Amino acid sequence: MAKINFGGVDENVVTREEFSLEKAREVMKDETIAVIGYGVQGPGQSLNLRDNGFHVIIGQRKGPTWEKALADGWTPGETLFEIEEACKRATVIQYLLSDAAQIALWPIVKRHLTAGKALYFSHGFAVTYKERTNIIPPADVDVILVAPKGSGTSLRRMFLQGRGLNSSYAVYQDATGRAKERAVSLGIGVGSGYLFETTFQKEVYSDLTGERGTLMGAIQGLLLAQYEVLRENGHSPSEAFNETVEELTQSLMPLFAENGMDWMYANCSTTAQRGALDWMGPFHDATKPVFEKLYGEVAIGNEAQRSIDSNSQPDYREKLNKELAALRNSEMWRTGAVVRKLRPENN
Repeated sequence: MAKINFGGVDENVVTREEFSLEKAREVMKDETIAVIGYGVQGPGQSLNLRDNGFHVIIGQRKGPTWEKALADGWTPGETLFEIEEACKRATVIQYLLSDAAQIALWPIVKRHLTAGKALYFSHGFAVTYKERTNIIPPADVDVILVAPKGSGTSLRRMFLQGRGLNSSYAVYQDATGRAKERAVSLGIGVGSGYLFETTFQKEVYSDLTGERGTLMGAIQGLLLAQYEVLRENGHSPSEAFNETVEELTQSLMPLFAENGMDWMYANCSTTAQRGALDWMGPFHDATKPVFEKLYGEVAIGNEAQRSIDSNSQPDYREKLNKELAALRNSEMWRTGAVVRKLRPENN
């Protein structure tokens, strides 16, 4: 573990140079890793582990997602099993189902958490809010976390490009004395760029805030507000979308991802620089109270309870699809579909 200074603050991180893939394979050489769930994180993590030489099996119910696993080369009876059978065979259970599904299937998984096994999460939700989820791991198993900072699709795509997606890692319970090396080894195995230390609670607080904030909720609200103002003032859908979304995602985001916001500012026109610096403050002042309220709702468990209540409803998927359809069919994102088709790489 290395100490690295981030903006004046020292943090504990693990790099692939310090903890090599070969070392990770050696730590896990006698382990069978069962990835339970093949939805959002399951494919990326399991395929990366498999390609990196770890012994991986999949636990999944039969249905469309089972067929997806088959298409990815997992073999029934060898590397693809029903959930309970995979849990029996595993020494490490990677519990990558949705939060609601984790609650529903916990009695099955818990039955097979025998002494010395490891229970692995990519989200601190289930354990942090255990009073609400009733997911309380046995005392004689390791409970660890590796949380890639992005979707499973991005994790896999970056792996195939020879890159890594940064991940946090945490140990909630060390029953064997090996919990940390298991967590770090799996973090390297799934394709992390570097690993930074956290706790289950901090991971879920930051994750829920981020999802509702700049990663998804806030960014959609912000984009829509600007798009609407442009449209209300007579700008065409194409112009409003290009100025609101396309320039941000296709031009500016890659620049500040590569070099930082200050570099991007320095390489914009002087008019853009002045305006951005002047308006940065008002946007900060307007949105920080919203983020403070959001974080407070996460910390007291209200956001978790809303998710549990909503996602456990029998008609949850139907309601979700209606909400997503309304988003997809809005003028802004119908315009976006046309703009994407017109990009040069699609012609």
